[in-house]
Amino acid sequence: MDLQTFATCLIAVTLLTLSPGVDTMLIIRNSARGGWLDGATSSLGICSGLFIHATVSALGISIILLQTAWAFNALKFAGAAYLIWLGLCSWKRAVRGRQNIFAGKLSSEQDIFLFSRSLREGFLSNVLNPKTVIFYMAFLPQFINPAEPALFQSLMVAGIHFSVAMVYQCLLAAMVNKARTWLQRPTVNRVFDTFTGSILLFIGLRLATDK
Repeated sequence: MDLQTFATCLIAVTLLTLSPGVDTMLIIRNSARGGWLDGATSSLGICSGLFIHATVSALGISIILLQTAWAFNALKFAGAAYLIWLGLCSWKRAVRGRQNIFAGKLSSEQDIFLFSRSLREGFLSNVLNPKTVIFYMAFLPQFINPAEPALFQSLMVAGIHFSVAMVYQCLLAAMVNKARTWLQRPTVNRVFDTFTGSILLFIGLRLATDK
C-alpha cells in the first residue's frame, strides 16, 4: 500500500469511526455501566470483528451473502435480535435499578466474567451487523491491488481501521468514565439506561425492517 492509498484509507476509516452508530452507543452504554475498562474491552471486541469482515470480504463470502436473500436476511435478523436484546437489558436495569459492578475489589473470577461479557457484546454487535458487511464489500476494493494477495491487503485495511477505532473508542470510554459519578446517581442512570436502551431497540427494529 503506497503512501497516498494509506492516507486515503486512513481518512475514510476515521470518518467512518467518528460517525455515530451501534458501536458508539455500545461504548457509551458499557462505559457508564462498568467504567473505562468495560468500554475499552467492548471496543476490543468491536474492533476484532473488523478482521472477520475483512477476511470474509476478501474470500468472497460477502458476495454470496449479498446475492443469497435467505442468508443475508438470516444475518440481518440475528444482528437485529441481538441489538434488541441489548436494548431490553438496558431497560431491565432502568426498571430494577443497578449497582456499581466495580464497587469494591473484584475477585479474579468476576474480573474474567466482566471481561468476557464486554468482549462478547462488542464482538457480536460488530460481526452480526450486515451494514458492516455491505460497507466492507464496497470499501475494500478501493484499496486492493489485484496484482497482490487480496487477503493480506484486506487485513491491512482492517488493521488501520482497528487502530483508529480503538483510539477513538477508548477516548470516548474515558470521557464517559469521567462522568460516572454523576451517571451512577439512581435517577440519572435510570434515565441513561432508558435512553441507551431505546436507541439500541430503535436501531435493532430499524435493521430488522430495513430492506
